[in-house]
Amino acid sequence: MNRMDIDFVITWVDMDDPEWQADFAKYSGKQENTKNGVSKARFRDYGFLRYWFRGVEKFAPWVRKIHFVTCGQKPEWLDENHPKIHLVNHEEFIPNQFLPTYNSVVIERYLHRIPGLADHFVYFNDDCYIIRSISQERFFKNGLPCDIAAFHYNPSWSQWYKRIKNNLRIINQNFNKKEVLNRFHDKWFNKSYGSKARWNYILEPYGKFITLRTPHNAQPFLKKTFEEVWTVAQAELTKTSANRFRALSDYTPELFRTWQICKGNFEAYNTYSDTKMFPLMIRPKQAARAIQEQSYSLVCINDNIHVRNYERVMGNIDKAFESILPDASDFERRDNKLTD
Repeated sequence: MNRMDIDFVITWVDMDDPEWQADFAKYSGKQENTKNGVSKARFRDYGFLRYWFRGVEKFAPWVRKIHFVTCGQKPEWLDENHPKIHLVNHEEFIPNQFLPTYNSVVIERYLHRIPGLADHFVYFNDDCYIIRSISQERFFKNGLPCDIAAFHYNPSWSQWYKRIKNNLRIINQNFNKKEVLNRFHDKWFNKSYGSKARWNYILEPYGKFITLRTPHNAQPFLKKTFEEVWTVAQAELTKTSANRFRALSDYTPELFRTWQICKGNFEAYNTYSDTKMFPLMIRPKQAARAIQEQSYSLVCINDNIHVRNYERVMGNIDKAFESILPDASDFERRDNKLTD
């Protein structure tokens, strides 16, 4: 089994930071926080970040480097001198004219420019946690990202779905669907996908690429994928990098993932088999139970401004994490461990 250098990239923001709040209010024009692009749920910190690091240390000790991406913030308990931690400021990889940005899709499209980033990396949002042992081969096999290539009906009812259609314009300009499905037939029609691939069979003879299933997941990438997409879509990506908050003209990270799949640069894997997203608005108890019972390798704890009994829900999630990851990791400062 060949071992390779694999990095993790995680983005994070501390919305309780007074300086961040002042800048946010300045640029957002003090918009109502119920608006999609400036919703509190997009930025608030659950206080679970230390469990993310504990999970990495315990369940994925093979990671080479963790690139911790912020606008210059750092949790007070994080040991920035740990040899695996690389604190990354937005200023280090995002062009200055687009800063500050509060639009995650802008941050994500520049990840390949992080100094020292490995050619193989896994991108995490800070709501996706590793909760049981996981191998390199879960993310990369034969040097390629593990992923599911399956179409998904796009009802266009949300802003996210509308942005996906922006991505698809670029994909369909650069790839012929029939040719791609023929060339990589075994990857698109892999038996492991089960019913998740039903639209592949329905749409095989017809039309252009539509929306792909996008698991709420830690997403493996090849750095060269970003470089290829930027080569063909530099004008579009640069123009929309000026969107300081989410906008309907955005291109999302699914552009890079879809490109990677269309190029055949992936190994077929049913991501849903060991990954689960729990919307806390409707499944808070199931989320806590899944963590405590370690039912999956990866869980996404999806926040929402409409979560009822928020403090109680988050308290139950915290207890679940504490039950499986009670010990401070080496990523936590020694003085913090002693006072924990």
